[in-house]
Amino acid sequence: MRLDSKTWPQMAVGGSNGTGAIIHQGDTINVVAAHADAIVNAGLAALLGAGAGICVRAAGADAIDDGADVVILDHKAGLEYMRRRGNALHAQDGSQPAVLIVTQLDREWEVRTAMMAGVQGYLLQNSAADQLLAAVRALGRGMRYLSADLSRCVADSFTRIGLTSRETDVLQLLAQGQCNKSIARELGIGVGTVKTHVKGLFDKLGATARTHAVVLATRRGLVGDHGHSQH
Repeated sequence: MRLDSKTWPQMAVGGSNGTGAIIHQGDTINVVAAHADAIVNAGLAALLGAGAGICVRAAGADAIDDGADVVILDHKAGLEYMRRRGNALHAQDGSQPAVLIVTQLDREWEVRTAMMAGVQGYLLQNSAADQLLAAVRALGRGMRYLSADLSRCVADSFTRIGLTSRETDVLQLLAQGQCNKSIARELGIGVGTVKTHVKGLFDKLGATARTHAVVLATRRGLVGDHGHSQH
């Protein structure tokens, strides 16, 4: 999917975004902190508990209920939760909480993956407490939140590279060391089409070979790092 970064500014009005009812000024925002790191989760709950108009409880990722307006998860659990929710029969009934990912993962690819999965907020663990409060309140009002630094990073990536959806798919498989035939089989396209996409990747990345393209893409955070921490 080609994602237009203009749809994800730092604080953009986004309607309900498939979440529950929008919280109006003065209403209490019900938050479930379900981060996989117990210490981080306790810290999130403590910080939010001191915020006016916020009711927070700490829980495991498997204990999220529909009564929450905002759910806070780590990167891995956040993506898994969005996948489960997307497959659920009631996923479109308008009663689902907004999802805020709090993580150490700040690479372009990791942020974009979360955005494309449909999360409403993305915040780094080293952010200031007021950013956490601002993010939760924004999501509670039906808005999206992305910290300024990450917003610039993602916006710059689209301007600088502008990969198509299919080029992105091919790039991920190139990074796994797959040959053109394997990529064609995986994506259900012809080998000639794969070669065309590979050439397009070379041109956009300024690469001269497949390994060079993967190295450049990795430096820019455009491909996943399977050995990287998922929190």
